[in-house]
Amino acid sequence: MSQTEQRLTELEVRLAFIDDAVQALVAADAAQSLRIATLERLVRHLHSELETVRLGQSHDPHSEPPPPHY
Repeated sequence: MSQTEQRLTELEVRLAFIDDAVQALVAADAAQSLRIATLERLVRHLHSELETVRLGQSHDPHSEPPPPHY
């Protein structure tokens, strides 16, 4: 095998390794994006629930109608 053929084979092996690494990174990125989207939905839901709880607990006496004897 000539030196040129050997270098070409080496480059092909490196390219195959890089291609595998890129495919693995693409798959990891897709999975990570899905997890992030799920977590964002969960945070929005929890924020909504927290606001509901806060509104239920923070009782502003000024927002209530006056008692009937006034």
